[in-house]
Amino acid sequence: MQTFLTQSSQMQAGVDEAGRGPLAGPVCAAAVILGETGIDGLADSKLLSAKRRQILAAEIQAKSRAWGVGWASVVEIDELNILRATFLAMARAMQDCLARLEKARPVDPNAPVLRGRETPLVLVDGNRSPADYSGPWHWPYATQTIVKGDQTVACISAASILAKTARDQEMHRLDKAYPHYGFARHAGYGTRAHLQALAQHGPCAAHRKSFSPIKQLSLGLT
Repeated sequence: MQTFLTQSSQMQAGVDEAGRGPLAGPVCAAAVILGETGIDGLADSKLLSAKRRQILAAEIQAKSRAWGVGWASVVEIDELNILRATFLAMARAMQDCLARLEKARPVDPNAPVLRGRETPLVLVDGNRSPADYSGPWHWPYATQTIVKGDQTVACISAASILAKTARDQEMHRLDKAYPHYGFARHAGYGTRAHLQALAQHGPCAAHRKSFSPIKQLSLGLT
């Protein structure tokens, strides 16, 4: 795991998402600015057990210079499409992260907000970012996309872990609200058990109505 190298000492914020593919639940994004204290065991969240992710998430929150989480709801996913909703969640995660960073700054009434090198370079997992598209989000950051960044860049890996952990917690909450679907087991993905539950009970308010299996059920095509 590495730190992405730049020609300056500009701070770096890693951004990643969790929950683009499921049939139900919100999409979650996280942003992390790592501190000077290293965190052992960072990796792509999908390669870690749930228990290990929870342990690392707590360590990331404790040791990072700043971190943030952002969401886009099922309604926003259906209105915007999943890609644009993901970018909205990323923008909200960055806003949360920078708000925490500003809170942690030494109190100085004469200090400008996020001046010069304090404005982070944002490293986004994948090959597309909110900087590449227009939409209902504010994204004024210098941005670099990194394919498989969650496996190679520490701050992106940390963001991957926070996003996955936060979303899993939300799916456990939705499982209690809608117990017929097994959200706690499959996190909303289209498993056989989930599809069988959909066929038996129909979709609930947590389902993404713009996604093909749900849309077909809503139109009576199955």
